[in-house]
Amino acid sequence: MSPVIEQAVHARLVSSAPRMEIVPATLHYDQDDPFAVRMAFPPPATLEGTEVTWEFSRELLATGMTEAAGVGDVRVRPFGYGRTVLEFHAPEGTAMVHLRTTELRRFLERVHGLVPAGREYLYLNLDHDLTELLRDAR
Repeated sequence: MSPVIEQAVHARLVSSAPRMEIVPATLHYDQDDPFAVRMAFPPPATLEGTEVTWEFSRELLATGMTEAAGVGDVRVRPFGYGRTVLEFHAPEGTAMVHLRTTELRRFLERVHGLVPAGREYLYLNLDHDLTELLRDAR
């Protein structure tokens, strides 16, 4: 079993309503998938009423705290004093959440303590992944 880091955060959901709704979310990092971060939203926070998880690179998250980053389904950028905006683009629409940059920074410090930036390749299990690919190809 690999080390995992999870951190609960309060996300401010941006909507057309005048007041932003605060929704719970969880940031998740698994050493077995060293390049990725996941952000999960519980059923009450989603339109579908089911848990929704987005996966994106930890480098995108780190870069987006200081400058706009991302061109695909997930985009991250700083916003005002002490906030970071994450945009999640799907066929159903776009969800935008504000997070405290200090919470993201604390999460990434823990992640980089587990797997230092630039050293992710050392935590890949290429033999296992190749075996799984070949097994699935049969």
